[in-house]
Amino acid sequence: GLFWFSLEHIEAGLICYFFGLVGFWVSFAINNSYLPDIAYPEQQDRISAKGFSMGYIGSVILLLINLAMVMRPGFFGIEGEGAELLAMRYSFASVGIWWIAFSQYTFYHLPKGNKRVGERQRVILNGFRELKGVWKQLGHERRLKRYLGAFFVYSMAVQTVMLIAAYFGEEEVAWGSSEERTIGLIVSILLIQLVAILGATLTARASEAFGNIRTLVVINLIWVLICIYAYSVQSPMEFYIAAGFVGIVMGGIQALSRSTYSKFLPETKDTTSFFSFYDVAEKIGIIIGTFLYGFVAQFTGSMRNATIFLGLFFILGAFLLLRVKSKALQ
Repeated sequence: GLFWFSLEHIEAGLICYFFGLVGFWVSFAINNSYLPDIAYPEQQDRISAKGFSMGYIGSVILLLINLAMVMRPGFFGIEGEGAELLAMRYSFASVGIWWIAFSQYTFYHLPKGNKRVGERQRVILNGFRELKGVWKQLGHERRLKRYLGAFFVYSMAVQTVMLIAAYFGEEEVAWGSSEERTIGLIVSILLIQLVAILGATLTARASEAFGNIRTLVVINLIWVLICIYAYSVQSPMEFYIAAGFVGIVMGGIQALSRSTYSKFLPETKDTTSFFSFYDVAEKIGIIIGTFLYGFVAQFTGSMRNATIFLGLFFILGAFLLLRVKSKALQ
């Protein structure tokens, strides 16, 4: 749908963008729920890390193709006036085709799940009921409840950093020219994606050696140092260094958070409801985190102060993780 995006019909474009986000996040929640179904607990850290790594590799490949298409449209046979704009439209279409193609592989190989007969007419209402049911079960799962509390706090900061990183680089880094700024931000996005592959892999190995909770605590403390370092970032090179470290811990904390949650789940066939709850907690955290970041930046007049403020959530997240008691995972 975004192939036909234009400022004259921006409402239609926003609707397509909205449904794109809905489709992405819902599919991500269902994708996460497969982890305990396809891997034993001792395999889940590595499988989760490999899943994120493959995802980052795929995103880098398509992003490079799209960037080449936009920057050198003639090479792809896109000629004439407005070639760059047309190349951008083709990029949107290529993303849709990419999703369709790789979805077929997924649909063919993954288990079909547990179908519930007679509930098709009450999908939305039952969805909220299932989330309520998961919340009630958390009262009997003290370890899982404590872990979700810690995850909610530090994920709030992680997701906020992911959303505002490019905007921070655009506003706070001295690029020199608008062209250098555009190229620099593109390079930093690619750098984060590439380094995240390494971060996810290293974190999975660290969890095997030191345990999930200890590894997550250390990653949160590294995030604190990154927030402190970001306060002083001025030059493009300093921003690239920050982006590199963000990539390492971003890939690691996402993969390990998912696998740790999977290991804490009670015996159940309804893993989708539990991971939907996990995803809802993450999305609520994004809303709160971005609001607080914007409020602090507006109130103090500096995005740098807001970045330091995010560091407090990582400190609190590390503290809450220490309260999660588990002989097997500490």
